[in-house]
Amino acid sequence: MKVEFAPLNIPLARRLQTVAVLQWVLYFVLLGQMSIAITVMLIIHNYWFLYIPYLTWLYFDWHTPEQGGRRSSWIKNWTLWKHFKDYFPIHLIKTQDLDPSHNYIFGFHPHGILAAGAFGNFSTNYSDFKELFPGFTSYLHVLPLWFWCPVFREYMMSIGLVSVSKKSVSYVVSKEGGGNISVIVLGGAKESLDAHPGKFTLFICQRKGFVKIALTHGASLVPVFSFGENELFKQVDNPEGSWIRTVQDKLQKIMGFALPLFHARGVFQYNFGLMPYRKAIHTVVGRPIPVRQILHPTEEQIEELHQTYMEELTKLFEEHKGKYGIPEHETLVLK
Repeated sequence: MKVEFAPLNIPLARRLQTVAVLQWVLYFVLLGQMSIAITVMLIIHNYWFLYIPYLTWLYFDWHTPEQGGRRSSWIKNWTLWKHFKDYFPIHLIKTQDLDPSHNYIFGFHPHGILAAGAFGNFSTNYSDFKELFPGFTSYLHVLPLWFWCPVFREYMMSIGLVSVSKKSVSYVVSKEGGGNISVIVLGGAKESLDAHPGKFTLFICQRKGFVKIALTHGASLVPVFSFGENELFKQVDNPEGSWIRTVQDKLQKIMGFALPLFHARGVFQYNFGLMPYRKAIHTVVGRPIPVRQILHPTEEQIEELHQTYMEELTKLFEEHKGKYGIPEHETLVLK
């Protein structure tokens, strides 16, 4: 196979975009593990004047990711995120106005490999979110285990990420006066294992916790579909029943997160690497589903609203797929 190298006369803007996305990939793939390793080394070598103050701070700050986090406008406004958005590029599309006197839960689909559309649109200040949804604050929820990583957790909270625990989501959508949006990538880690180009498999049929929270707090549900999310990376073929998928499923159950064997392009060549392809992402925010508050919803009420949500999600996909190059015969596969 002939290696296709990147040309030398690439405009500076595109180089900056590559740097921005490279740090984002490393951020999710390496930095969490590195922060744990560094902390362990500090303890082993008894640098107590470094780790004791921080671990003391960590003890008192442990629940902050479940209480709205600690975002930094300075970090969310880094020009780095503009280059990140422009790399793909990432677009946010609104189909209907939302009432800022209410709280909402956005169900984001699909997960993809690294949920680039969710991060670019709802965590940085360089998307069109503020213009399209004035009066709202978005909170992107991620796995709680990421907040177990010393120092790394501070960086995550600074860009607006919070825990996806029940307590955390409830905290966001219970705000008096409304104006909060919880963004949850509902398919989670398991769905990333089916993130193949041209495929639209969503793990949603058994995901009902968000529906119960919505009913308990009267938060409206909004389906969100990110067209192009599964096109950013290729993944080693791992059909259900294969030995690769069996190992991945077992690791996912043990560790709480999935290990998709993904690849795309490199920094200086286009044949292989961990950099995503430059594929446009169009994140379409659907119509809100009004939810009447029920403090103690029954299983039947949860099931009814969950079914309505899946129907609205399917409608959203069918109404917009043609605009983004998806053939008419392609449909969502809901698991």
